[in-house]
Amino acid sequence: MIISRTPYRVSFFGGGTDYPDWYNKNGGSVLSATIDKYSYITCKNLPPFFDYKYRIRYYQREEVNHIEEIRHPSVREALKYFDIENGLDIVHHGDLPAQSGLGSSSTFTVGFIHALFSFMGKEPTKSELALLALHIEQVKIGEHVGSQDQVAASYGGLNKIEFKSENRINVEPLKIQKETALKLEESMLIIFTGFTRNAADYAKKQIEQIGQNFSKLALMRDIVDHAIELLVNDNDGVRRFGKLLDEQWKIKKSLNENISNQYIDDIYDAGIKSGAWGGKLLGAGGGGFMLFLAPYENHNKIKLNLNKLLNVPIKFDNKGSQIIYKTHD
Repeated sequence: MIISRTPYRVSFFGGGTDYPDWYNKNGGSVLSATIDKYSYITCKNLPPFFDYKYRIRYYQREEVNHIEEIRHPSVREALKYFDIENGLDIVHHGDLPAQSGLGSSSTFTVGFIHALFSFMGKEPTKSELALLALHIEQVKIGEHVGSQDQVAASYGGLNKIEFKSENRINVEPLKIQKETALKLEESMLIIFTGFTRNAADYAKKQIEQIGQNFSKLALMRDIVDHAIELLVNDNDGVRRFGKLLDEQWKIKKSLNENISNQYIDDIYDAGIKSGAWGGKLLGAGGGGFMLFLAPYENHNKIKLNLNKLLNVPIKFDNKGSQIIYKTHD
C-alpha cells in the first residue's frame, strides 16, 4: 500500500501568465505558496477476487476491467503512461473541496503520479514529478489548464516560479526573514464563496483572450518581482504586499467578465471594509475560495461580517508532495 500526501496552493501574483499559450512567447512568472491542506491518494493491489480489475473512489466510484474504461482522466492517462496492468484499488481523500481555486485537480494528478512512481519502486525528482503532471494534463488529456499548480504541488513552499518555455521552468524559493514569513502566514485568511466551478471553462476563455489582454498580462507578470521586493527588503512589506494584491485583483477582474460577479464583489468589498489590506479570488475565477490578507487582529471582524461563509485557517507547507506510507501487501 502507498499513501501520498500533496499540498494545495494559494497563488498570490502572476496567475494567468502560466498558460503555455502565453509563456512560450512572452515568459511567465508566478508567486505562490503551498498550504497545510492536502490531497491524499491511497494506492494498493486489488486482489483477484472481484469481477473488475480497477476500483477508483473519489467523489464517484468506478469499477472497471480496462484502463480505457476509466472516466477519471488523470487516473486513466497516468495508468496508461506507467503501463500498469496489475489490478489496483485507488482512493482519494481531500481536505478541501475540488474546483475551489486551490489547484485541487493538479494536486490530485501530482499525488497520484507520485504514488505510481513509488508503486513502481522509484522516487522522482520534484522536477520530474511536475513535468510529468504537466504532460498528463496538458498533452495527454488536453485540458485548458495553467502550469503553476503542478509545479507548486510538486515542490512545496513559497516560491517564485518562472516559465521560460515548455520544459524550462525555474523554481526559486523566497529568501525572506522568518518574522516576515510568519507575519505573512498569520495575515492569510481564506473564505469559501459557497460554490465551486470548473476552472478549465474559465481558463479556456482567458486563453482565447490572451491577445487582447497582452498589456495586462505583461503587467501581472512583472508585478511578481515588485511583490517579492516588498517581502525581502521592506519593513512594512506584508501590508504593502496586501495592498499590491488588491491592485492585481482589479487587473485580473478586467481580463474577462466571467472572472467575478456581483456576489463575489460583495464578498470582497465586505472583507476590505472589515480591515483587509487586499485579496483575490483564488484560481481562474467564478467561485471557490477568496483569499484575504489582513492584520491578524482584524480577522475576527472579517469573519463576523462574512459569518454566513465558511473560513478555513491555513499555514504554509514547505515539503511538497510526499509518500507518507509505504508497505508491501
